[in-house]
Amino acid sequence: MTPAARLAAAASILDSIAQGRQPAEVVVKAWGQQNRYAGSKDRKAIADRVYKVLRARGRLSWIMGGREDGRALVIGSLATLDGLSLEEIEALHTGEGYGPGPLSKHERGRLAIKDSELPGWVEAGLPEFVVEDLKATFGEGWAAEAHALMAPRAPIDLRINGAVATVEDVEAELRAAGLSPEPMPWSPWGLRLTSEPPPNIQALEGFKAGRFEVQDEGSQVVTWLADARPEMTVVDYCAGGGGKTLALAQAMQGKGRLVACDVVQKRLDNIQPRLARAGVEAELGLLGQNGGGAEALNGEADLVFVDAPCSGSGTLRRHPEEAWRLKPDEVERLHALQVRIMGQAAKLVKMGGRLVYVTCSLLSRENEASLDAFEAANPGFRPVPVTPPWAEGPQARVRLSPGSTGTDGFFFAAYERGE
Repeated sequence: MTPAARLAAAASILDSIAQGRQPAEVVVKAWGQQNRYAGSKDRKAIADRVYKVLRARGRLSWIMGGREDGRALVIGSLATLDGLSLEEIEALHTGEGYGPGPLSKHERGRLAIKDSELPGWVEAGLPEFVVEDLKATFGEGWAAEAHALMAPRAPIDLRINGAVATVEDVEAELRAAGLSPEPMPWSPWGLRLTSEPPPNIQALEGFKAGRFEVQDEGSQVVTWLADARPEMTVVDYCAGGGGKTLALAQAMQGKGRLVACDVVQKRLDNIQPRLARAGVEAELGLLGQNGGGAEALNGEADLVFVDAPCSGSGTLRRHPEEAWRLKPDEVERLHALQVRIMGQAAKLVKMGGRLVYVTCSLLSRENEASLDAFEAANPGFRPVPVTPPWAEGPQARVRLSPGSTGTDGFFFAAYERGE
């Protein structure tokens, strides 16, 4: 493919991402499968362009006069990110060889806009309401947090399954496979891979044998902070893909009762092979849309772990396309849902038991505001401060972020049920 044809392909993929809800990686992979004429170098160049544009989408849209179509964003990236001159950009837009058509007068005019004219939220590459929230949370450090949140090439983090392997053994196994794993700073059971291109983890023998799973270090840390122990009855109330279910099982050392619940049967079905691969036994429970289905566990659980549905704003470095899908009304809907779920999950906790709240969001409306509402409605639950591995003392509410802890963004709080 010619450089111009690659640009046209990237623009087409960006339009497909914008028109649907699928993750960018799924859309990019589907394009490659449907266009076999594109070689590996072509596919890599196109994917690099797509992700480069996604991370700078707000800035590029501003430069191009508010346009958000793939063509405009790609044109803006050539000038703003690649530093090409107008003449060089025009040479790539002749309409020949499957390349994009010639620039319009308006497009030429927009390329004269300078970055110095950009508002702060545009420069950050995030929606304005998100930036305002980051400012309120992080103060003067908000810009560094925003930059880390949208930075490319998030690492691949692995959690070692301590029931069947040691960290040292898996590290040696990965090195023998030509990889360069590094110990994690916060999780004692974690190894990090930063090599490029990223390896196909699922093809590794250690993954197939259940010796390790892919799990961000932040996700590992919030699971360890929950303090699941052997012989407990533990409920993973919003189990999703089951990653934290497996980590909870590891903390329980295979002893006790572990129940994974979700409102979607397909998610529970997908957990089954992960449990089998890791050698973990857990009960699976389907919840109704209004939280019904777990009444038999009311007042029985030592620990109820609520990994609440959220915007996923803490994972934007892995899914930059989601930044511009964030809307204030959706965040408000999620806030109301989180408060309702916590109220339902609280019924399962026995006296003296623990209720844990986790999100992978950095937005205060999904974190502090949701917990403030829960506490006001449930005075019988007392906050339980915990000490994360990087802190000098206990904290009632723990926040992780790419900028501060080098992990995905997470939020954690624990409560004990009293009288």
